[in-house]
Amino acid sequence: MTRYTAVTDSDLREMLATIGVGSVEELFADVPGGSRLKRPLDLPPGKSEQEVYEQLRALAARNVSSEDELSFLGAGMYDHYVPALVEAITTRSEFLTPYTPYQPEVSQGNLQAMFEYQTAICELTGLPVANASVYDGPSALASAGYLAKLHNGRSRFVVSRGVHPHAREALRTTSAGWGTTIDEIDLHNGLTDARALAEAMGDDVCAVFVAQPNFLGAVEDLDELVAPIKQSGAVAVVSCDPIALGILRTPGESGFDVAVGEGQPLGNRLDFGGPSFGFFAAREEYLRRMPGRIAGETRDADGRRGFVLTLQTREQHIRREKATHNICTAQALNALSAMLHLSWLGQQGLVELCELLVQRTAYAREQLAAIPGVTLVHQQPVVREFAIRVDAPVERVLERCAAEGVNPGYALNRDYPELGEGLLVAVTERRSRADIDRLAEVLSVAVAAERAPAEVA
Repeated sequence: MTRYTAVTDSDLREMLATIGVGSVEELFADVPGGSRLKRPLDLPPGKSEQEVYEQLRALAARNVSSEDELSFLGAGMYDHYVPALVEAITTRSEFLTPYTPYQPEVSQGNLQAMFEYQTAICELTGLPVANASVYDGPSALASAGYLAKLHNGRSRFVVSRGVHPHAREALRTTSAGWGTTIDEIDLHNGLTDARALAEAMGDDVCAVFVAQPNFLGAVEDLDELVAPIKQSGAVAVVSCDPIALGILRTPGESGFDVAVGEGQPLGNRLDFGGPSFGFFAAREEYLRRMPGRIAGETRDADGRRGFVLTLQTREQHIRREKATHNICTAQALNALSAMLHLSWLGQQGLVELCELLVQRTAYAREQLAAIPGVTLVHQQPVVREFAIRVDAPVERVLERCAAEGVNPGYALNRDYPELGEGLLVAVTERRSRADIDRLAEVLSVAVAAERAPAEVA
């Protein structure tokens, strides 16, 4: 047997003989022909280990991170500063090596971290119950849809187009198995169309999903949106930015039943798109329908403070027909990073961070809007992200900026073709005033260069 070949020809013959089959073709005879490859895999000749290493190293070198370019890319993942404290604690073997604490009595440190994380999420969202995290923001939203389905059994979801496109897609994919239809509400002047949402309500609406801030960066009026939802008896779900909750009215205060979101901005580096975690909080009446697991505080026989897993709703732990999800583990290490980041910031520190983001984002918005050929998509209040429209092919503008070492943002025409050549720009505390000026300079040149041919014609 060679180092990288799992099964040799002799191994294959021996296994086929053991199960009484003459060939691989006979083994897979019951698989429809259209689903079987009738030729060997088209693989290149084998290479030595050193050659493979060099090839993979060359491919890896083509990656560009936010450490290598001036990045204003956001759209759900953000280049926030992660304090050294986070890595110093999360890399301790007690936290880094356990897969999942199936034995609570020997995992008090992990359980305490979960409990404190849940407490932090409850304080951020203004809701009384939070779980110990799920996979990511989109799966958290999809799980909220299942919670609503279990709660009232209705047949229709209403979703704002301000919800992250990936989260909407995750909800659409999972709800197809429940027979639930989805109606999307358009944005008007950057905000969820409140009138259209109210008109979409009915006795068959299971849940309504909005985002705060929405995908275009606009701060929604949650109080206005929640009123018709509550009147219809549907479950009100908001997908929110945990950083922005430092200064915005909480979902709980606005009357929402469930708050979910992507936790990456809290203590988690970008790391080429993952891993991250999703947070999930709700009102107490939904406790037993929540996904994931919940750590609780208790006292032992001697009166000492301790922690236990009080609720686990996975089919591995309870009867399958009563399970509310099939997530095999939570993103406990990533959630721990979030709790450490929030502890490092403190309540006042989080507020100050948000105020800094608002100021720098306002400056960036003003500078970019002054560029010929650049207009704002909306004038709504924003926290750290805003949408612009460029009078040029946005993909070519991105290419020109990339050549100057600047990533100006996310191309919106991928998900919002109705916006034309839109660009979503994110500003974090890692982007200084000088960085923003550099962005304005590079973007101005790129837009002018791409507009010129059309003007000459």
